[in-house]
Amino acid sequence: MPRSLPPILLLCLLLGGGILSLISKGNQKTDELVVVTRNSATTFFEGRDGLTGFEYDLVQMFAEELGREVRFVVPKSFDETLPMIARGKADFAAAGITVTKARKQLVRFTPGYQEITQQVVYRNGAPRPKSLEDTIGGIFEIVAGSSHEEELIRRMEQIAELEWDAKREMGSEELLYLVRQGLIDYTIGDSNEVALNRRYYPELLVAFNLTRPQQLAWAFPRSADPRLYEAASEFIKKMKKNGELKQLIERYYGYVEHLDYVDTNTFKYHVQTRLPLYIHYFREAAEAIGMDWKLLAAIGYQESHWDQDAVSPTRVRGIMMLTEPAARQVSIQDRTDPQQSIQGGARYFRFVRQKIPERIQEPDRTWFALAAYNVGFGHLNDARILTQRDKGDPDKWVDVKRHLPLLSQEKYFKTVKHGYARGREPVQYVDSIRGYYDLLSWLFAQEDESKGRPMPQLPTPAAL
Repeated sequence: MPRSLPPILLLCLLLGGGILSLISKGNQKTDELVVVTRNSATTFFEGRDGLTGFEYDLVQMFAEELGREVRFVVPKSFDETLPMIARGKADFAAAGITVTKARKQLVRFTPGYQEITQQVVYRNGAPRPKSLEDTIGGIFEIVAGSSHEEELIRRMEQIAELEWDAKREMGSEELLYLVRQGLIDYTIGDSNEVALNRRYYPELLVAFNLTRPQQLAWAFPRSADPRLYEAASEFIKKMKKNGELKQLIERYYGYVEHLDYVDTNTFKYHVQTRLPLYIHYFREAAEAIGMDWKLLAAIGYQESHWDQDAVSPTRVRGIMMLTEPAARQVSIQDRTDPQQSIQGGARYFRFVRQKIPERIQEPDRTWFALAAYNVGFGHLNDARILTQRDKGDPDKWVDVKRHLPLLSQEKYFKTVKHGYARGREPVQYVDSIRGYYDLLSWLFAQEDESKGRPMPQLPTPAAL
């Protein structure tokens, strides 16, 4: 990298990427929104049920409000995104774009919809850098044209020796993976991306926050008809006000910080050593009630770490840790028998889930059922009542999970029917299961394409 760049050259850097050949003359259909995005876990990707991602969902909600279809375009490299928008080659960009002063000179941003912090990331076991000066001499790679590169260019005014490689052909997640593999020493990621990726690569550690909190926003051409921009801005404001934006953030990020390095590595180890003993039972029991076996397995792991001999201090036992009354209710004779325990857990989860009001939609319906499986349906309803009293939405997990912990405080639990409960436990319970379920979904991502493939090969964790 050159030792310093004046602002005008920084603008040239941001405009420097070649224009994507997929779009030559902008939006050809007036009823179609052309939206530039990028493939990542935080924006836009193909999941097991089709296209998904935070940005994908948010854009689709906006398009539905307008009554228009969406065509997503993914440039070959991230540094092509803003040049496409600045030159009017698409309607707008929804790609997890950080708002910066330099970028404001190129495009017009909507109000921010999410707050992130740029973080310097290194690998567990390596010396922790405490400042950018400590990265000098190491292999430091970042995404070309990103806000991370813009920040490093700005920092060169104080740290002349600072060096890095800007990669056009790689995204942030690929660079995080290279750090995990020990192929590079450092990279920079937005805090939301880092949190999501640490579920799968717990070896990744945050060295320090590089910036103060920054806003992510959609980017629009400055020269375009302002009506679409104004509609998008009003849409973001409305989503904030009515709580739908908060619910969407909860759906994608509300649980990702719960699992730490040891939890994740222990889980991966048990996927290799314990899950093969019971995976057939999980598949069989889940198919019988029409649920995803990976969710049932995640419940079992949270309950017992897939230990058929597990016994709690309150004498619940077995892989699914059924109480005696629950076992009788679902016609299970032997709670310590793995097949019976897993069948009983599946039936009991179905029983609990059926008690959740029909008006509650997915995925909230499943999160409520998991909470009720843990703390009981009565306590869950008490928390929903507290939520409603506090003018929250009793049908949304993002609101109810904030009120469940109140059930351990006398001034609250004395006002509801079922009294005291350890209300923090069901919140942690649901967050953990969501994390384990995501890990299983990741490990078995190709299952539908290759039925019966062998268990994924995983290294033994360094610390259990």
